[in-house]
Amino acid sequence: MELVAVDYTSPTAKQDFVRSLRDTGFGVLKNHPLRQEEVQALYDDWRQFFGEDRKNDFAVPHNGAGGFYPQSLSETAKGNTIKDIKEFFHYYPGDVCPEDLLPKAKAYHQNATDLAAELLKWIEHESPMEVSALFTEPLPKMIEGSTKHLLRILHYPPLTGDEEPAAIRAAAHEDINLITILPASNEPGLQVLAKDGSWLEVPCDFGNLIVNVGDMLQEASGGYFPSTTHRVINPDGADKTIGRISLPLFCHPRSDVVLSDRYTADSYLQERLRELRGG
Repeated sequence: MELVAVDYTSPTAKQDFVRSLRDTGFGVLKNHPLRQEEVQALYDDWRQFFGEDRKNDFAVPHNGAGGFYPQSLSETAKGNTIKDIKEFFHYYPGDVCPEDLLPKAKAYHQNATDLAAELLKWIEHESPMEVSALFTEPLPKMIEGSTKHLLRILHYPPLTGDEEPAAIRAAAHEDINLITILPASNEPGLQVLAKDGSWLEVPCDFGNLIVNVGDMLQEASGGYFPSTTHRVINPDGADKTIGRISLPLFCHPRSDVVLSDRYTADSYLQERLRELRGG
């Protein structure tokens, strides 16, 4: 198992990218349409935001809403009891967002969603007929009109040494959604669980785009595309003093989309959210 960056402009990009998703659950793209300048501006703006007291003015009224989540409300991965070492902001179009940060967040959300639709076309086009026949509607259509696409601006703060033993920035987990679009972070730490049980570093070269299969695509494809376990580990040495910003866009189908004989998108989401909340 190896993750190799695929050139988005290559004549064989579709085949190479979808093969990587099939083999590993992850694909890495270079020379893709999301501009590095746009990503860097978001990193810079939100790093400053997380260092300011005003973030608390946007604290969420309840789980699932848009707004700021302090570490006290951070997630506990399925099967774990220790909260991740992170804070984050949930942005949904039309929901709460700092006014000065809204234009860039809104534009990036749209651009990343448009790219996700294109990549879903690739996935469907390159799927074997027996797999594509399982899709109850075309994959790109599943996300049309969805209000569930979540841009999560994550801040993994510098480590102080006072963290709970065994706590890491993001415990091993799988994503709930169809696919996740993630610009390579400004710091390493993202790892993927290989079939042999080892952990592989995901290429974090700035400018790369990391795409991974979520549980909903695994369900819709009858397991053909695997939703692979991944985590974000704590840095060593001097890197402990460096915070980390991450910008995953979780692309969700409309709530009424039928994923399989067992689930609609909404019933699947609600089941997983209950697991995350321990209820």
